[in-house]
Amino acid sequence: MRKLLVLALVGLVAQLIDGSLGMAYGLTSSTLLLVAGVAPAAASASVHLAEIGTTLAAGVAHWRFGNVDWRVVTRIALPGALGAFAGATLLSSISTEAAAPWMAGILFTLGAYLLIRFARPLRTDRVGGRLRGRFLGPLGLVAGFVDATGGGGWGPVATPALLVSGRMEPRKVIGSVDTSEFVVAGAASVGFLIGLGSEGFLLPTVAALLIGGLIAAPLAAWLVRIVPAQLLGAAVGGVILLTNARTLMRSAELDGPARPALYALLAAGWLAALVLAVRALRRTRRARARAEAATAAPATAGGVPTEASDAASAGEVPADLAATGTPTPR
Repeated sequence: MRKLLVLALVGLVAQLIDGSLGMAYGLTSSTLLLVAGVAPAAASASVHLAEIGTTLAAGVAHWRFGNVDWRVVTRIALPGALGAFAGATLLSSISTEAAAPWMAGILFTLGAYLLIRFARPLRTDRVGGRLRGRFLGPLGLVAGFVDATGGGGWGPVATPALLVSGRMEPRKVIGSVDTSEFVVAGAASVGFLIGLGSEGFLLPTVAALLIGGLIAAPLAAWLVRIVPAQLLGAAVGGVILLTNARTLMRSAELDGPARPALYALLAAGWLAALVLAVRALRRTRRARARAEAATAAPATAGGVPTEASDAASAGEVPADLAATGTPTPR
C-alpha cells in the first residue's frame, strides 16, 4: 500500500510537470519504475496505459482553458501513433538485459537535452504563417517512436520543436502536444498488448499512476499560465539525467572512484544549468518589463519634445499640452 501511495504521488507530480511544461510525464514515471527494478518493456507499457487516462483528462482541461490548436493535433497525432506502435513492437521484442541500457540511454539523452534547452532563454516571439503538415508529420513519427522505446519522449521531442518554430503560443504548444498524446499513448498500449500480452502491464502501478495523474490534470492546465517553464524544465532534466546515469554506469560496469566522479560531474552540470536558467528567466522578465513600460508610456502628440514627456512622467504637465486637451498622465 505504501508503494502504491508513492506511485500515486509520483503520477500526480509527473502530471503537474507534464501539464505545465508539455513534457516529462513518461520520463519521470519510467525513470522511477526503472530505478525500482521494473523491466523496461513493462515500465513503458504501464506508463503508456496510465497515460491514456491522464492525457484524456489533460486534453479536456487544456481544451476548456483554450490551450489547444486542433489543426496541429490532427496533423501530429496520427504519425505519432504509427511511430509509437512501431516503437512498442520493437521494445517488446528486445530482451530485458538489452533493453535496459537502451531505454536508460534514451532517457539520459532527453534529460541532457532538457538541461541544455531550458538553460537558454526560451523563444517567445512568434513569426507569421502556419505549421505545415510536412513538418508536423515527420515530427510526430519520430516523437512517437522515441516515446514508446524510451518510456517517454513525446513531449521532449515535440514540444521544443514546436516552440522553436515560433508559430504558436507556448500555452497552445503545450496544450496541443498533451492532447495529441492521448492517441499516441493508445497506439503504444496496443503495440505492447500485442507484443507482451496483458501480463506485460503492471495493473496496480497503472492504477496508482492514473489516479495521481487524474487529480493533477486540471490543475496543471491552469498552472501552464503561471509556472516558469525555464526553472521547471532545468530541474526535471537534472533529475532524469542523474537517475538514468545509474543504469548506464551499471551496464558499463563502472566501479571504484569513476562512479562518484561522474555523479559529481553530472551534479555540477545540473547546478550550472539551474544557474543559467535563473539568469535567463531574469533577463526575459526584465526585457518583458521594459517592453510593457515602453508600451504603457504616454505617447507624445504632434512631435512634442522629449523634455515634455519627461515632465509628464514626473507629474508636471506643460501648458501647451494642457491646451491641446492631452489627458493628464496618472
